[in-house]
Amino acid sequence: MTTTDKASTKDRLLDAAAELFYRDGVSIGVETLCRTAGVSKRSMYQLFASKDEVLAASLERRAPGYAAQLVPGPEDADTPRERILYVFERVEKLSAAPEYQGCPFLAALVELKNPEHPASLVARKAKERLQEAFRVQAERGGARDPELLARQLMLVFDGASARAGARIETLDGLTTATVTTLLDAAGVQ
Repeated sequence: MTTTDKASTKDRLLDAAAELFYRDGVSIGVETLCRTAGVSKRSMYQLFASKDEVLAASLERRAPGYAAQLVPGPEDADTPRERILYVFERVEKLSAAPEYQGCPFLAALVELKNPEHPASLVARKAKERLQEAFRVQAERGGARDPELLARQLMLVFDGASARAGARIETLDGLTTATVTTLLDAAGVQ
């Protein structure tokens, strides 16, 4: 097998894992994963020691694209306040799609329940990066307590993502209104 073949096999596994774990949860079996990816179990185990490693690798691979969907570019928002609100506007828009299942990183953390699981470590880092982005913007915007505001924003983000992903709630401006209230109370410009 050439290096190109291994990369192709790995890519197919990670693509299938990302789709299946997001849609069906982390409890999918190795056979289902391999069948969906069109690879043998032997090939999977040559690339990864376990399904847990596949899950962790698929989340790691997904993180930059997920962040890119949420975090504004320089042309999307000017002020720290606008940059924070942009994230919630994007969640509202993304959550309207029929395939939306909530934040994939929060879902993995909730399902796994083991903070030391390799995928939990990846998911927690992704959540920490978003919280840090909120903290930085809160600080730049003059928040009285940027750390507290970042934690509050994460609670709104995760709660909104979970409720919209479970189809309990449509966000329709609800999160941006809530975040506006938080930003006003914190003094963010």
